[in-house]
Amino acid sequence: MINIHLVPHSHNDVGWLKTVDQSYYGYKNAIHHAAVQYILDNVVTELIKDPKRRFIQVETAFFAKWWKVQSETMRQVVRKLVNEGRFEFTGGAWSMNDEASVNYQEVIDQFTVGLKFLNETFGACARPRVGWQIDTFGHSREQAAIFANMGFDGQFFSRMDHNDKDTRLENLSMEMVWEASESLSGLELFSGLLYNFYSDTPGFCFDVLCDDEPIIDGKGPSNNVESRVDEFLDYAEEVSSHFQTNHIMIPMGGDFQYEDARMNYKNMDKLIRYVNERQANGSIYNIFYSTPSCYLNSLHRSLKSWPSKTLDFFPYAHESWSFWTGYFSSRPTQKRFVREGNQFLQVVKQLSLLAHLSSDQQTEDLDYLRQIMGVMQHHDAITGTERQAVSDDYDRLTYDAIVGAANNARDALRILTNLPDGEFESCLRLNISECAFTKDGADNVMVTFYNPLAHETSQYIRIPVLEENYEVTDERGNKVPSEILPVPWQVLALEHRPNNTQHELVFKATANKVANYFIKKNEETKEEKIPVIQKRPRDSESEVVVQNSIVKLVIDSQSGLLKSIEMNGVSQEIVQNFGIYKTNTSCAYTFRQEDELKSVHESIEFSIYEGSLVKEIHQHVNEWISQVIRLYEGVNRVEFEWMVGPIPLDGDVGGEIVTNFQSGISSKGVFYTDSNGREMIKREKDKREDFVSDLSLQPIGGNFYPVTSRIALQDDSHRLVLLTDRSQAGTSLEDGQLEMILHRRLLFNDGGGVGEPLNEEQFGKGLIARGKLYLILKSVEDGDTSSERVMEKELSLPFWKFFSTAGKDGRVSLDSLPDFNDLPESIHLLTLESFTETEVLLRLENFLDATEGGPVTFNIRHIFDSLNGVEIRETTLDGNLPLSEMKRFKFQAQKSGNPPTALEYTTVQFKPLEASELDEASKFSVLLNPMQIRTFIIKTA
Repeated sequence: MINIHLVPHSHNDVGWLKTVDQSYYGYKNAIHHAAVQYILDNVVTELIKDPKRRFIQVETAFFAKWWKVQSETMRQVVRKLVNEGRFEFTGGAWSMNDEASVNYQEVIDQFTVGLKFLNETFGACARPRVGWQIDTFGHSREQAAIFANMGFDGQFFSRMDHNDKDTRLENLSMEMVWEASESLSGLELFSGLLYNFYSDTPGFCFDVLCDDEPIIDGKGPSNNVESRVDEFLDYAEEVSSHFQTNHIMIPMGGDFQYEDARMNYKNMDKLIRYVNERQANGSIYNIFYSTPSCYLNSLHRSLKSWPSKTLDFFPYAHESWSFWTGYFSSRPTQKRFVREGNQFLQVVKQLSLLAHLSSDQQTEDLDYLRQIMGVMQHHDAITGTERQAVSDDYDRLTYDAIVGAANNARDALRILTNLPDGEFESCLRLNISECAFTKDGADNVMVTFYNPLAHETSQYIRIPVLEENYEVTDERGNKVPSEILPVPWQVLALEHRPNNTQHELVFKATANKVANYFIKKNEETKEEKIPVIQKRPRDSESEVVVQNSIVKLVIDSQSGLLKSIEMNGVSQEIVQNFGIYKTNTSCAYTFRQEDELKSVHESIEFSIYEGSLVKEIHQHVNEWISQVIRLYEGVNRVEFEWMVGPIPLDGDVGGEIVTNFQSGISSKGVFYTDSNGREMIKREKDKREDFVSDLSLQPIGGNFYPVTSRIALQDDSHRLVLLTDRSQAGTSLEDGQLEMILHRRLLFNDGGGVGEPLNEEQFGKGLIARGKLYLILKSVEDGDTSSERVMEKELSLPFWKFFSTAGKDGRVSLDSLPDFNDLPESIHLLTLESFTETEVLLRLENFLDATEGGPVTFNIRHIFDSLNGVEIRETTLDGNLPLSEMKRFKFQAQKSGNPPTALEYTTVQFKPLEASELDEASKFSVLLNPMQIRTFIIKTA
């Protein structure tokens, strides 16, 4: 028999054309008919009527909102449906996250929030076993690794490059075993591509939003049972011809469908009945309600072997003209805001735990930030592919969540520093060198730094100040060297920026966890004043050298462009340029170049400011692009702080603004990009892993890849690396060149769904974006890139700054805090937070890959004791399943040899850590292989 798994589902975007609330409540349906509350109401009602019916729910954000207002009677009904496997949670994260622009920490967090809610609400029966990433615009290898590490059996998706899909349809490789890590051997995930997107079978949409014929089984002339069944079985036969087993999965649903679930189920009931009645006459088709996990179970039991996949599914193209690479950089300011939100979430989670915050309001504020950060990982949020009104609402949600959680941070620091009157205010506009706390003066200001990393680090700090003389001291009263620099005039010219503070105070701070530094006006003699760095006089030389003790930059005097860099014992000619791809056909999703890259500058004006701590080159590229190139003493990188906008419009033509760095490195078309901030993936210009991509119409757009944190290229001697402060599109179009899309402003709506162009404005003008790139040049003789990973962690999770009025004595006493500084250098404190009222969630990660380091063993007994631990147990990555109970379907890859002869399962290959306070310290030993994350729940006293 050909077994047809009919999967009823509704795909509910957590914001897209309408806001989250509008989509839930069914408001403004003239924009988009979406009303999730009614979908859930009606689906549950219809499931009750027939025990054969099934439904899958994916987005926990919407379900939790609905669940909160249900009666106890309704809750009991849903619990029964869940326990019987008829209402099945699939995916189960707070939202269906994007896979290109997200950082792995953000993804893990939002799955933890969603799965924890399901576990606490329903128990083990609600635990998802299958990922359902059916609407994301390409798929990352790290996402597959995350699913595997959470104990999932597999995943399904529906978007893939059209050339790739055609190839897979032809050679029966629509379903595969994905090798999800180059460093963690054996980490695999079964992954399947849906035959016809995630929407209904063509012609068989039985939803109120559709116009397809219902199944009419009356006795009159309108009876269409025979023709409808024939049509459906023809489709099923076609689907079956492209898959390996006698099981096929056909989804029945689409965007915001099932608001009238009665209509859907009534027609599906008839379809099932009349298809199966034909078996009496020899039909080989057997159709029934099912779920993705039931379908996957059938594939597992088939004892087949499967094709392999090793890299990822980027970039996605649905046609030769349309590579979905634009969204890697769409809405750059929102992408940065999400990254800052994640940074603050880690800070507040740690502080709330360390200060034992437990009031209802504190718990609510922290949970809200967790949830909103989950919303922001959605594939129409972090991607920038939502409507402008929705984008504004996302910003509102993120801002409100950060402000609410800031109360937790303040309350925690008041406890930890024993300063009950400390303001501990955050400044959210430091990206434009503005802070409300210092705008009228920085005399007697205490700046508290919180370090969310495991290890003590030192970082340069920039505080907006008036042009006055200041003294900076640490907690012990020691003077800290500092300097004052002017804020670039282009920043001062920003509309609606108060210009009280036109300078920044720069100094170096060190923090293990919490550190306090003090700023006061210095009324000493003129000779002891903090230096205010002055503009360096220009001379007539053809090139200008700017250098500190470890990095040397050469600027061409005529062009004003970077000319060469010397650092880490190597030198290289490196020229930076800015350019624009003018286009009237790109949109929020796609990048379609219609012409060659055009330069946006001729001779660049520049000024140089040189101090002992920092040296800066202020570049005025043109009327709407400026940049600061910055060297900090003792810091082994070059910082490029760019500002772009408003991007000018030329009639109906918009533009993609890029910067590129051209070196003499012979990279031979090969470069590397990170996968969600974790492992690097090798890219080759114009090439794909499993198929030949049609790049004839879009040779440039089809070569961009998502860069979440790092892009690199190298030859036998030199390596060039760029690190980012947000996700961006990056590529190498020529040997030795790295190119990044910084900002986009477009006037074309391609009809792909969003319904409006990506034309962001603020104050009635095109949006201005400001951000940073960090460049590293080094030798590749030792092949060691571990220093890049250390730097990436410091850049993605820097100190969070809190501002208070300094106390009279200028000293604070910190309560004893857990010390993570003894952990090996390659161990990252990925998560430290309260899990329940009496439990702590701890994740530790070895962030080096297999080429950079080996297994690391260390002991966490001191951490356990400092957290008042009573018991500790190890869990899957999401924290919701004891690791000892993890048992995943194992699927055999064809390259491994013969198909399996019996069902196989994957279980943990080491003994999970489980201990109590009565056990010896040796029981708390942890081994972390390269790229391994281990997750622990500590029960506290």
